[in-house]
Amino acid sequence: MGVRVRIPGPLRRLADGNAEVIVEGSTVAEVIDALDKKYPGFKQRLCDEQGNLRQFINIYHNDMDIRFAEGLATKVADNDDISIIPAVAGGIYGKKTA
Repeated sequence: MGVRVRIPGPLRRLADGNAEVIVEGSTVAEVIDALDKKYPGFKQRLCDEQGNLRQFINIYHNDMDIRFAEGLATKVADNDDISIIPAVAGGIYGKKTA
């Protein structure tokens, strides 16, 4: 069957507008490679030049942050879920208006 990958809004244009796609892989890294093969440009958005996950990208495997598992080497199986969550930052915290 494959691994279900949930695509965040800002990256859906790379996946032909899909919110979810199914790809094959036995680790998160292989899932990213399969995603990039099916939808070129994904790996560049998720990983830096050394192949490491970009700082402001969070990936969850079945609701667990892969940074607290084995990172990109985290094992996945058919019917697992991978969620790509870009970090949200910005705005002004604590600024008072008159």
